[in-house]
Parts: sequence; structure tokens; C-alpha cells
Amino acid sequence: MKKEIEELRKVMCREKVYAVIVPTSDYHSSEYVSSHFKLREYLSGFTGSAGTLVVTLDSAALWTDSRYFLQAERELSGSGIELMKMGENSTPKIEKFLLEKMPENSVLGFDGRTLSYEFVKRLSKTLSEKNISLSAETDFGELVWEDRPPLSAKPVFELSEGICGVSRAEKLMQIREKLKEENADCLVVSALDEIAWTLNLRGNDIDFCPLFLGFMMIFSGDETTKLFSDKTAFSNEIIGKLKADGVEIYGYNDIYSALSAFRGTLWINEGASNFRLVSSAKNAKIINKPSPVELMKAIKNPTEILCEKNAHLKDGVAVTRFMKWLKTAVLSEKITELSAAEKIGYFRKQGENYLGESFAPIMAYGAHGAIVHYSADESTNAVIEPRGMLLSDTGGHYLDGTTDITRTFVLGEITEEEKRAFTLVLAGHLNLLGAKFPEGIRGSCIDYAAREPQWQYGLDFGHGTGHGVGFLLNVHEGPQRISCRAQNDAPIKAGMITSDEPGIYIAGKYGIRHESLLLCEKDENDGFLRFSPLTLVPFDRDGIDKRYLTPRQLELLNDYHRLVFEKLSPLLGEEEKKWLEKATAPI
Repeated sequence: MKKEIEELRKVMCREKVYAVIVPTSDYHSSEYVSSHFKLREYLSGFTGSAGTLVVTLDSAALWTDSRYFLQAERELSGSGIELMKMGENSTPKIEKFLLEKMPENSVLGFDGRTLSYEFVKRLSKTLSEKNISLSAETDFGELVWEDRPPLSAKPVFELSEGICGVSRAEKLMQIREKLKEENADCLVVSALDEIAWTLNLRGNDIDFCPLFLGFMMIFSGDETTKLFSDKTAFSNEIIGKLKADGVEIYGYNDIYSALSAFRGTLWINEGASNFRLVSSAKNAKIINKPSPVELMKAIKNPTEILCEKNAHLKDGVAVTRFMKWLKTAVLSEKITELSAAEKIGYFRKQGENYLGESFAPIMAYGAHGAIVHYSADESTNAVIEPRGMLLSDTGGHYLDGTTDITRTFVLGEITEEEKRAFTLVLAGHLNLLGAKFPEGIRGSCIDYAAREPQWQYGLDFGHGTGHGVGFLLNVHEGPQRISCRAQNDAPIKAGMITSDEPGIYIAGKYGIRHESLLLCEKDENDGFLRFSPLTLVPFDRDGIDKRYLTPRQLELLNDYHRLVFEKLSPLLGEEEKKWLEKATAPI
């Protein structure tokens, strides 16, 4: 058993708790968190972005989803922590596991700021069967993690209205109108990307996510909007501009006392807000609904759309140059997964107003491609050879938008099986790109388009097909998603940006994924919705076996490649342009 787990158990005995839950979360239900909140990684050694650790006095288990099964098996090996594969019938839910493991009248401990209110309610209901009590006041990280990184408070920066399209004051006014429609006195905003979007501000408190830590209370009347954050992260100029728009900054932890003092009707999403946050509002009447900001943020305005198109042009140039370099250099240079990631970063840095990566790059050669969210390090860093395939999943933040692209590159000889898989994934990708559907349709309804070519051959993939992408925000955002397993997913609407990323993963052999970002648009002729591609990078023709493409799919592929050449060729040198012409030639 890991020594970190044993140290935790000593603390548990001292605190008189039988079990502890350690999620992958901060106080805002963020998918990606700053280093201060990576207690689960510190204790378990598992570095994936999603997982929940449960430690009892005599056992330990970690729940994660199918993207991380192979990675978790490797990283948890020898730790004494049992892997719980979410989504499999044999895997119990956390609350059922605890009910079985914990004795009657024992105590479950956790930091109430890191679990959602709804999850704690489910825990309480299930564990009441054995009279198990909950203790939500202890931050176990402070007790076991000696060199824990402090809370981040890096400088906040402002985006101009010319980039955002809508002023901060106008966004606040629109939110107040939503409050009045619900007869709510106040909206609590705890999602970091919603706060950043509303205020036209960005930060650097989380790696790969341009966000800053904070909470916000927006009132339906003319009261001051309260922002709870570390004031040292804001320049005097930004503080002055916020004040002019009726926004005052309070201490980060003052949100809890402010909610305790609030009396009135409070709009708060209990499923996405931490337990302590909701529990503090004991004198309020609660409206439990998703924040209106989530949908407002997901539907990009015309200015944001123009900016995103510009960002994707720059990104398309960078990734296309990387593709050209890779397919040539692999024949004569020593290239590794890590050096390839550095190279694509080098090409991106040539783009105007490039800010950094939008997530940790995935460069997965050969069998590593089957690990859906593989991350190379010095111990796993493979040499890329002139054979097989490289799965490259990367993205960038630019001042004018966020990108996320996966291309699978063929580096030499591949098998017939690999070529068929490559083409079937591409067929599904093209099906979704070419989809047309009426308003009101959800992503769960169109997911079939991306999977059907694989299903014909008894193949499938375990992850979702598409996720929303923020405007210089999180690379994953809601409320829309494309997945056959989605529940209560929001309808796809014009202005939303969503990924299209089917894949095939054969453990120990290879992985293939093709991902582009799509903009949803309304057809002016019939009012139906359709997609247009934002991502502009060729698909590797060396992996395509056209026997597995229908005439319609072939037409979509050739149309896409024609668009890529049309948009990118004016931005490339003559040699690059000739290479791109061949890479996008009709099939």
C-alpha cells in the first residue's frame, strides 16, 4: 500500500472517520483543477483528469471512466488501490460500495467544498440505512500533504469588447432579465468559465484553462454584483472598470458568510455547486436549476464566431505544417512522442496571439494510441518509427479562440485491419459532419451517425462522440454533448461549437481518432440545422481505403479537403502549398 494512503489512515483514525472520499475536483466542480486541488493524484498516483478515490481503514478503490482504464491499470499497479471501471455492470456505485464496506454508526469524512450538494444528498440517503454519519468539515489535504501548493492567484486579464462581442454590462443585464423571469432575487455562479465569460475576464489559475478562482452573486435588482476572489490578482485598472459596471470584489472565502446572511429566492444549481455552498444558504428559498449562463456562453455570438474562425485558420496552418514535417522527418530523424509534442507547439507559437495549449498534448504512437487519454512521460516516451500510426490530439488557446484537433497520421506500412479501422472512423466522422436535423434535436439523437459505420463491423468506442468547446475558455463545456449515453443533454443550437471525434482503440495494438470542431448553423432555406467545419487540417490519405466509404462520404471528404486547400493555401509558402495540394487531392 502506498505510504501516502497509510499516512491518510493515521489521520482518519485521529479524526475518528472510517472512510474518506477524495474526488478530482476543486470548489467549483471544475473538470481540470489547479495543483492545490490535486489531492487524489497525490494520494493515489493516478494522473488522469477524472477519478474518485475512496479510502477506508482497510481498503482503497478508485473510480474512473473508460478513457482512463488502461492508464489507471498501469499507474495503480502495486499501489493496493482497486480500480473500479465506471460504466461496467460489475462496478458498484460509490455509495453502494461504502454501504457494504462501512460498519453501522461509523463516520464518512470529506471536504464539503469538493463534493456536489446532490451527490452528498445521495450519499446521506444510501448510508442512512446503517446510520452512517457524514463529516464534511475536514480538508484532509491540509493534514496529510506537507508541501501542498498554495491556492493560485495569478494575474487576471481583460478581453476587449471587440473580441467578446458583448460588453460586461450588457451580459449582466441579460442575466438579470433571466432572474426576473424566474422570480429569483439572486443567482449564484460557481463555475469558473461562467464567471470569466460574464465578466469578459480571463486568468491563469488552472493549467491549460484561462480561468481564475472565484464565486459570484448576481442580483435581479440594481444591487452591486459581488465577485468573491483574491483581489491581488486584479490590477487597479480592472478593479476600476469592474466597479464602473457595478461589480465589487470580496474575499474568496467570504461567499459562505454572504450566503448565510442572504434572505430571499436564490437560484443555484445543486448538481454543480459544492455541498458547503448550498448548505450555507440556509435562510434562502432555493430554485435548483442549471445556471442560465451555461447556455448563453455555449451559443457563440457573431463576433466570437468570426474570431474562432480566425483562430482555427492559424491553428490549421500550424498543424498542417506539423503533418508535413512529421511524415518527412520520420524517415531520417529521431522523433519521440515528447519531441513531437514540442514540435507542434513550436508551429503553434508562430501564430499571432497564441497564448498556450488548451490541454496537455496527446502524442500516442502505436499501441499507446489505444490509451484514450495517453500522456507521454520520460518513462513511456516512445520513439516514433517510419511504420504504423501516430495519434495526435492537441489544441491551442489564442486570444481569439480555442482549438481542439485530433489527426491520426500514417507513418509507413500499416495492416489491412488498421486501414479498415482508419477508414471506418473517418466514415463516422464524415457522417456527423454531413448531418442535417431540425431544431430541438439533442446530441444523443445524432450520435448514431458517427457510430453506424463501426457497428456494421461489430466495433464501437467507449467515449462520447462530441463535447462543447468554450470561447477562450474550457476545451470541454456544456450543456450540449454528442453521446449515445447522454442523459438530459441540451438540444444542439445554432452558434454552438461541438467536437466530432469517433475512434477505434485496440489494446496493445493501435488507436485511431479523427476530431474536428464543428459550428452549428441554421440553413436559411428550410430552417434545419447543419454543421460547418472550423478545424482545417487534412485527413491522412495514406490511411484511407475507399472501399469502406459510401459515395456520400467520399463527396463529403473531397469537399472538406477542397475547403482546407482553399482556406490554408494563401497562408503557406510555395513548397508547403504544393504539398497541401497533394494531401487534399480528390479521391
